[in-house]
Amino acid sequence: MPSDFPKRITLLGSTGSIGTQALDVVRAHPTRFTVAALSAHSNADLLIQQAQEFRPAAVVIGDETKYQTVKAALAGQPETEVLAGETALTEVAGRPNADIVLTAMVGYAGLLPTVAAIRAGKDIALANKETLVVAGQLITQLVREYEVGLYPVDSEHSAIFQCLVGEERNPIEKIILTASGGPFRGRSRAELASVTKAQALKHPNWDMGAKITIDSASLMNKGLEVIEAKWLFGLRDDQIDVVVHPQSIIHSLVQFEDGSLKAQLGLPDMKLPIQYALGYPHRLPASFPRFSFLDYPQLTFEQPDKTAFRNLALAFEAMSRAGNAPCVLNAANEVAVAAFLRDEVGFLQMSELVEECLSRVSYLADPSLDDYVHTDKEARRIAQEWLLKQAGKSVI
Repeated sequence: MPSDFPKRITLLGSTGSIGTQALDVVRAHPTRFTVAALSAHSNADLLIQQAQEFRPAAVVIGDETKYQTVKAALAGQPETEVLAGETALTEVAGRPNADIVLTAMVGYAGLLPTVAAIRAGKDIALANKETLVVAGQLITQLVREYEVGLYPVDSEHSAIFQCLVGEERNPIEKIILTASGGPFRGRSRAELASVTKAQALKHPNWDMGAKITIDSASLMNKGLEVIEAKWLFGLRDDQIDVVVHPQSIIHSLVQFEDGSLKAQLGLPDMKLPIQYALGYPHRLPASFPRFSFLDYPQLTFEQPDKTAFRNLALAFEAMSRAGNAPCVLNAANEVAVAAFLRDEVGFLQMSELVEECLSRVSYLADPSLDDYVHTDKEARRIAQEWLLKQAGKSVI
């Protein structure tokens, strides 16, 4: 076994889709990985089960009303400290008893814990794309300053990362991020006006949490990944393309200056990019199902429809504006998706809300961390005002 194992992992967001699959990877490699800390937002029952199995030094439950439940359940496990709340989460992310922090939280909530982990010198396995969407310039500066590794977990960015191994001296001409197209691929804008929450939650290829699934249906997820890719790989806006690939076998491609293309292929299974990020630079053995070309005699590709799926165009626009515009995009989208899941807005109205916030929130060209925090709050306030107006309620 290489000398850099076993690796001690702090797993932020352990009860979600990425978190539970990451723990499957740990189970498959018990001599290579140990768990230093776990966190969950509100799923106390599963967090308790995970803590009892992996016996970490700390667990954090974000929902402080569930602290006593977790504390009581782990009372017989003195080696595990139980904490609650956002401040505790950020503190645990920076503790010295971990080698790598896997950020599997959803949304803006992952930003401050990720900053704390980087400042503590921890390598980051990044599944929380919103961290780079909101504050990509700041995060990449911190990564360089503290000389930590930043390993992407999103399947598309992991694919690019894998394609670039050994290509350090060869400049990228462009990257091509693949998109499944989601459950509404091929539908016109008029057809999208009447789609339902139940339809949007049925992704054809991937099993993900509700928020990411809705983002995939609206193509906002791909838009966020475009912005993430810019910062991960140091690209110009015009070096990033998106192509719809319904089979989700080619996870993304890199084109070099000689015109050569490199792609990473595999069956849709998030455990592979999770394991690659945690084990990097080593490829660890795995029992994942193997891809066969004979099972997929046709791999097809299409241009994304940015008119029908306005969110993708808005993400490119926010990336072009730079500054705090992507932070506004993310905050507005989080509010929009939550409202859609509560049946308060229609599918197309999510884009309307995002566009409203992008036009109204104060623009900052060179924001600090505090500026990002304030921008997020301002965008959410304006988004809530828009929702109240749509509902015919007065705004105080």
